[in-house]
Amino acid sequence: KISARRVSLKNEETQRSARRRRETTQEREEREREREREDVATMKIAEKLEECTKNGQVYFSFEYFPPKTEEGIANLFPRMKKMVSYGPQFCDITWGAGGSTADLTQDIAIRMKKEVGVETMMHLTCTNMLPEKVTTALNKCKEAGIDNILALRGDPPKGQEKWEAVEGGFECALDLVKFIREKHGDYFGIGVAGYPEAHPDAICDDPEQFAKNYEEELVYLKKKIDAGGQMIVTQLFYDVGNFLKFVKDCRNIGITCPILPGIMPIQSYGGFMRMTGFCKTKVPQDILDKLEPIKDNPDAVKAYGIHLGTQMCKALIDAGTPGLHMYSLNQDKAVLGILNGLGLISIEEPAKNPTPAIEAMDEDKKEKA
Repeated sequence: KISARRVSLKNEETQRSARRRRETTQEREEREREREREDVATMKIAEKLEECTKNGQVYFSFEYFPPKTEEGIANLFPRMKKMVSYGPQFCDITWGAGGSTADLTQDIAIRMKKEVGVETMMHLTCTNMLPEKVTTALNKCKEAGIDNILALRGDPPKGQEKWEAVEGGFECALDLVKFIREKHGDYFGIGVAGYPEAHPDAICDDPEQFAKNYEEELVYLKKKIDAGGQMIVTQLFYDVGNFLKFVKDCRNIGITCPILPGIMPIQSYGGFMRMTGFCKTKVPQDILDKLEPIKDNPDAVKAYGIHLGTQMCKALIDAGTPGLHMYSLNQDKAVLGILNGLGLISIEEPAKNPTPAIEAMDEDKKEKA
């Protein structure tokens, strides 16, 4: 009986030890999963994009601008929420010409992060910005948990043709990148702008001078990356070949970070002509020829914009471009139509919804009401 009792106690101890080992293993696995979640949460956008590329995942992102009216702002967020349900890697919000929407941009960025629940990149420009104002803007981003900035020189203020630095302010985007890194270390992920057809200020009719300007632009872009930039978002373009050449030229001078093509679907003939004129964008004659007979038919122009955008993006992806940055102009149909045409999303069934908790809260409010 004593021997049997000893065997029983030994078996019980063995079972307890096995349970402890299982619990320890489960706890260790849970800790590792938690660390992985924390790593993802603290990854900057550029790092997430590189991870997507390693995994062979074609990614996309959406850009918005601050609406001019309260009604426009109220309409933007439901549309943004709908678009985010399709799983962009991030969304960004522009700063506004001449820094005219600075406060509104920050307010929208905070709502994007907290209410919409999307990884948010806020534009920040040098126009009319003293270091003190930049510091205030960056601190506000930190408080809201926004840790990605697109650092830009910016456009001239309204009514001013030539860009000029404000006294005591920043001369260029490179100065802004350096300032952010100097004052905030690695807290912010920093994106910068790239120009496949050169910056509008560098575009000229003399082929020899243009080639020189283009090369100087590439050298300057490399300086922005070396100073702390981690990703490049390009100016709009409609000649895929120009973008692919730009990427190759960047790689040849040692720029290895993600380069996102800026895709702006044609949504209206007038808007397209104004934007390409302002940016001095090269538009292939074939596109102009197709637009001419339908320019007074808004629906036909929008349909062609989706068709052209889909063709362009397919050519980019087929050539090895890992992702797309969609200039939405605060509208959903064109960019979602293009992504649907590429098979990256299904408009009937969103790929994922990153804001289920918010929706649950909304439903709860409705029930209480």
